[in-house]
Amino acid sequence: MKLVVSKSNLLRGVNIVSKAVPTRTTMAILECILIDASTNEIKLMANDLELGIETKIEGDIIERGIIALDAKFFAEVVRKLPDSDVTIETDANLKTIISCEKAKFDIVGKSGDDFSRIPFIEKNDSIVMSQFTLKEVIRQTIFSISDNDNNKLMTGELFEINENQLKVVSLDGHRISIRYIELKNNYDHKKVVVPGKTLQEVSKIIPGSVDEDVVIYISNNHIVFDFENTTVVSRLIEGEYFKIDQMLSSDYETKVKINKKELLDCIDRSTLLVKEGDKKPIIMNVTDGNVQLKITSFIGSMNEDIDIEKEGKDILIGFNPKFFIDALRVIDEEEVTLYMVNPKAPCFIKDDEGKFIYLILPVNFSNVN
Repeated sequence: MKLVVSKSNLLRGVNIVSKAVPTRTTMAILECILIDASTNEIKLMANDLELGIETKIEGDIIERGIIALDAKFFAEVVRKLPDSDVTIETDANLKTIISCEKAKFDIVGKSGDDFSRIPFIEKNDSIVMSQFTLKEVIRQTIFSISDNDNNKLMTGELFEINENQLKVVSLDGHRISIRYIELKNNYDHKKVVVPGKTLQEVSKIIPGSVDEDVVIYISNNHIVFDFENTTVVSRLIEGEYFKIDQMLSSDYETKVKINKKELLDCIDRSTLLVKEGDKKPIIMNVTDGNVQLKITSFIGSMNEDIDIEKEGKDILIGFNPKFFIDALRVIDEEEVTLYMVNPKAPCFIKDDEGKFIYLILPVNFSNVN
């Protein structure tokens, strides 16, 4: 095999597929990036058996072939090469020469035939949305997945399609994030749980253009994201997702309209008093026209008042400040509306258009001064 590729194209491709190289594995071949120039295209590929990424890069194929190179070493070499054309050449013994201007590396690769290819998925019934929309909906929900593998379903996000609506849900046992996206076309009903790791990696590598689309395909066990010259294939998480509809009560005793930036800034300031690992709640004392926010810790205390519009009863309720900050940061509206029932029931942050719901469970603050 012999290829000539610009460093910028090669580095971009390596950075994309590196997201699917496993950090730990007993299979040495999976620690490699596959360079496949056995056809008229140059493809780079990585696969950890849960997530596989393939991307095509531009370059000249002088001699066709295929080779697997240690991903970590190959990526470091490419990063440190001069900004010029890179030649990659292999021989029958898998010896690989990477040269660029006066720099030259001789390394031993592995047989490309031993590489675990990305599974072939029938590309039927595509779902189309803008790259920007997908990137945004991931950003607006990914923070509330769980990183605890004890409940696999909580480490993923529900993608449910009904006609022209995509509903995306994540939860970790303390909060729920729900976003509703209007799609350009109508589709058959589909309901799958996509691993959070997959969505995080897609979000990192997708350019996020408003004008460019991402095409999604769903099979029984896999989901495929196609955009630009890149294909991401991921296993789905098996199992029935949580029945969240029964948690989404529309009843409330207290409704609060509040400036989002003021509330976010206030809670953010309050966390200066909370050391990492401390579980100090922020207390909201909601009265007519005003909410007083208070936090007390070993460092000290803080009080702040914010003007509000209130309907219903006064309420004194406590929350994990981080959960509120995470939700408020991904809401673009100037004003947010909070719905509360009592100090032990969830708080809902909802918009009037029905584009999002964030549910946050309160915390007990009986021991707080």
